[in-house]
Order: sequence, then structure tokens, then C-alpha cells
Amino acid sequence: MRRAILFLFIICSLSISCSTSKKALHSNSASFSTSESDGSSFDKAIVIQETHETPGIDAEYAWIRNKYPGSQTNSQALVYHNKRPFDIIHIITSDNAKVDVYFDISNFYGKF
Repeated sequence: MRRAILFLFIICSLSISCSTSKKALHSNSASFSTSESDGSSFDKAIVIQETHETPGIDAEYAWIRNKYPGSQTNSQALVYHNKRPFDIIHIITSDNAKVDVYFDISNFYGKF
């Protein structure tokens, strides 16, 4: 009987955790600008709409996963441009191209 309850608890926990991660990924997909911004420069930076750091960072990486599937993050830099904070994430695409992606993080930077 105890094993059955333990097994049921594990199955329930796994199904809840799987459904939660799907919701988090889905919510991040709308957390960045969808205009003509392509992230290729400060002027074309992706504006992250989140207002707290953890979801903001998640939105940056969700954008990269959507735009450059199979890419790897090489490094990241926090810089200021026109008194606004930006993340520049240096990635290597799946075809080994090096790309810098610019994110305007002023909506969430420093907000926990």
C-alpha cells in the first residue's frame, strides 16, 4: 500500500512539473517586443517587457531559442547605451556563425 501511494505521488509530481514548465515557456514567448527589432544592434534591440529579473532573463533566452534553435551561448555582457542597460548575448548558431544579440533590459534590470 505504501509503495502504491509513493508511486502515485511521484507520477503526480512529474505531471505537475511538466505542465508547469510548458506554461513558463509559453508565457515567455510574449515577453519581448515583436516589432521590426531583430536584436542586431542597440537601435534594433529586442525590448524585454518583463518587469522582474528572473522572468526577464528567461524571456531573453526564450527569444534566442525561438530565433536561433540549436544555438549555444558563448558569453554575455551588460553595457549601457544612452543611459539604458542592455544585455549583449554572444551566441554560436547551429551552423557555427557567431552572432551578437542585443536586448534592452531597462524594464527589468535591477528589479527582483
